Amino acid sequence: MSDRPEIVCICGSTRFVDEMSAANRELTFAGVIVLAPGVLPRAEDHAADELITEEQKAALSALHLRKIDLADRVLVVNPGGYVGDSTSREIAYARTTGKPVSFTHPL
Repeated sequence: MSDRPEIVCICGSTRFVDEMSAANRELTFAGVIVLAPGVLPRAEDHAADELITEEQKAALSALHLRKIDLADRVLVVNPGGYVGDSTSREIAYARTTGKPVSFTHPL
């Protein structure tokens, strides 16, 4: 048996930055290694998407798929059951690679 902690990749819309931070904190205190989106807008920065170029968005998306590759499972943070296009692609990718996917809220 390995002493390596479980690795969980958090996915979800960046509109849920507070909820993703809470999930990250809860998992970390439970001894889990957490991989999460690397660039999250501050709640008060409503124009965050305008600060990131299309090339940067594409690079961040590809990087997040590599985080899914490293994870043992994926946790989708989806308050109200919301899952956007990017998160849907990440879920599909995780499932094609055999990663278990769970959700914080029912779909």
